Amino acid sequence: MFAVIKTGGKQYRVAPEDVIRIDRVAAEPGQVVEFGEVLLVGGDTPTVGVPTVQGATVAGELLQHERGDKVIAFKKRRRKNSRRKRGYRHDFSVVRITEILTDGAKPSQTPPPRAKRVAKPKAAPEATQAAE
Repeated sequence: MFAVIKTGGKQYRVAPEDVIRIDRVAAEPGQVVEFGEVLLVGGDTPTVGVPTVQGATVAGELLQHERGDKVIAFKKRRRKNSRRKRGYRHDFSVVRITEILTDGAKPSQTPPPRAKRVAKPKAAPEATQAAE
């Protein structure tokens, strides 16, 4: 199952367990974020919204806030020795989609527990052969 959501003036195609980078959301890391503007819910029988799907929401866990790469706007005019340099970094939020809900269901307020990743054991070093 997948959905198309709209947030920050952009549209994103999401599925459960997807990690997306969206414009900054006013929430703290670890909180559940709801996206109410669901434009399409896909699957066996896709539902297209007019303009949004009634009763559909998408929930996600806010992982972290980050900033994008610096964008430099440099203006130079040949005459009059005129130069202007401005930098800008956009704020983003990283969200993991947890569930796609339909029929007016409400998302759980706590994110589901994640399976802990276990590090693979290191291979034992080869035994060095003694020179005869």
